[in-house]
Amino acid sequence: MITDLTFDPLIPPSIWVSLAVLAFGAILLSYVKGLQGWAWRFLAFAAVFLALLQPSVVREKRNDLEDIVLILTDDTSSQSLGARPSQTQEAEQRVLEYLSIEPNLRVRRVRLNNAKDNRGTQLVSKIKELLAEEPADQIAGVIVITDGRVHDIAPIPNLIAPLHVLLSGEKNGFDRRLIVKNAPAYAIVGETTTVTLHVDDLGPVPEDAGLVGLSVSVDGGREQRFQLPPNEDVDVLVAIPHGGMNIFEFRLDPLEGELTDQNNSVLLQINAIRDRLRVLLVSGEPHPGTRTWRNLLKSDSSVDLVHFTILRPPGKQDGVPVDELSLISFPTRELFMEKIDDFDLIIFDRYQRRGILPASYLDNIARFVEDGGAVLVSAGPDFATVNSLYRSPLARVLPVEPTSTVISKPFVPRLSADGERHPVSAELSSPETWGRWFQQVQVVPKSGNVLMTGAAEQPLLILDRVGKGRISLIASDHTWLWDRKFEGGGPQLELLRRLAHWMMGEPELEEEALIAEQLDGAVRILLRTMGEAPKEVVITSPSGKISQHAFAPRTTSGGYDAIFESEEQGLFKMEMAGLKGVFAMGPASPKEFENPLSTPEILKPLTAITGGGIFWISDGLPRLRHVETGRPAAGRKWFAITPRRAFDTFDVRKIPLAPPWLIALLAGFLLLAGWLFEGRRANAARIDIDQI
Repeated sequence: MITDLTFDPLIPPSIWVSLAVLAFGAILLSYVKGLQGWAWRFLAFAAVFLALLQPSVVREKRNDLEDIVLILTDDTSSQSLGARPSQTQEAEQRVLEYLSIEPNLRVRRVRLNNAKDNRGTQLVSKIKELLAEEPADQIAGVIVITDGRVHDIAPIPNLIAPLHVLLSGEKNGFDRRLIVKNAPAYAIVGETTTVTLHVDDLGPVPEDAGLVGLSVSVDGGREQRFQLPPNEDVDVLVAIPHGGMNIFEFRLDPLEGELTDQNNSVLLQINAIRDRLRVLLVSGEPHPGTRTWRNLLKSDSSVDLVHFTILRPPGKQDGVPVDELSLISFPTRELFMEKIDDFDLIIFDRYQRRGILPASYLDNIARFVEDGGAVLVSAGPDFATVNSLYRSPLARVLPVEPTSTVISKPFVPRLSADGERHPVSAELSSPETWGRWFQQVQVVPKSGNVLMTGAAEQPLLILDRVGKGRISLIASDHTWLWDRKFEGGGPQLELLRRLAHWMMGEPELEEEALIAEQLDGAVRILLRTMGEAPKEVVITSPSGKISQHAFAPRTTSGGYDAIFESEEQGLFKMEMAGLKGVFAMGPASPKEFENPLSTPEILKPLTAITGGGIFWISDGLPRLRHVETGRPAAGRKWFAITPRRAFDTFDVRKIPLAPPWLIALLAGFLLLAGWLFEGRRANAARIDIDQI
């Protein structure tokens, strides 16, 4: 129960003061004039003006509320270094012992973990969140146990209580980290690119450390070694070995005595693309599809096209001298013998042997495929004749054998079972909307995968690998009908684009591949295969731990997948039935380890504003005291909380000191008494004068 005296003026204070000055001025004047009733009048006016203030006695029934102390323990990655875990545990236990003997006090403990999206230690955001959840008038103090590495420093306007920091870590620690200052997101396959690196020495690094050893590997492969000077920007040339995503791992040799080697390595992903696709198009004779092929290839700015067309067969007898058929001699030997390896793709469009390209040239093209080149054959009726390319040295790399039969009837191309699984054709538009073709060469597959079928379910599109290279054959020359939108057309552009990219070995179109997709806190491992259903994938973590994970069929886009989760960060290797791949988990450069040295400087402005302090745990923990709000809450070897004495009021009674009628009666009585007193004194004074 709390009793208090309150006033509730009936008139504004300014008017009350003005009237009081006038009234008591008049009383002062009567005193100066020697009027005998001035004291009674003073008391009467005092009673009136006191009544205008409406004094009351307020009695409150209160329930005292507990004070709240917030304890935030930093459990982020940088707190795992050295002696910090034991220091943190010791400090937390000691603080809890201090606060456990405090009466009417509640402790709220919060552990601060790594922020998502590599944003580091989000301490201030967490404090603001807690202040929004707890009553501000009950917060008696905030105690933070951390190494001082906070990445969201900002003012905390709602914090009135003192903020104290118990600092873990070593005062004289040192560390070395690797920074990628500049790196391209894309690079050209087969070329070198420049990556700018910086070795940053943090703290008192030993002066005799000298040059720093650097290892560079691609996709976990063979390492290259470099020597770098510390605290300087250095350009390192790295080769781009293959198309698609190349994962580079840069790793510094550890420095003896440094805090951690987790910031000594950086994972860098560079997407490799081809500079120009060099295509040699060989047309056997002009036909409606020739312009389609040429327009398709010329419309792509990334394609360098050389088109070799036979306009006049050698057997044509028209009397025109051969040396007058062209302005210049076409460099067939230079193209097909000397510079054939400069091309990425060779396309034969309705080509048949007529003696123009000697057998040695075609043998060299077969060698070109076996050594890693790519050939696409668009076969017309010529492929079924004795002059077919199959009757040449190129036969050893062709995936089919012609039967000398040409099927001439309408048909709609359809995807085969392999075609519905192969990435080249699996996601093409619906076959129900495709237009018809009218001619197809009957072939017998020898190897490879049949992706599309035509008339009478005969093979239409066949893909195969030969040696290091790839070859594909379209057993019809009517793809141009789709380009002309005959009966609605078809996905000619998309099909040929994917076909060309598959032949160039683009990773996203590989039919046998392990692919890793990043999820929130996990990795989905996708498997594409044309073989038997897989069992499980073997994953090797950066620490060397090996685990096996079963695949499950995908219901949407085919293939199989498995979900992988791990607390480790770095480069992981995966393998399944001869297929290999790598993927990275975690940020390329964890923010928690950008600078792992403990420091009081970041949080010093916040503690200064609130009157709190910063104490190194290694120096011994300070004692706990109480101070009033607004006073300094930290000193040498001590820190304090500020009891808030908050309460809830659940009953209030307001009792006037005197009712208005009593005040009026009292004032009237005092005025009457003053008048009677003055009258009696005046009568006595007249009697004395008469006697004299």
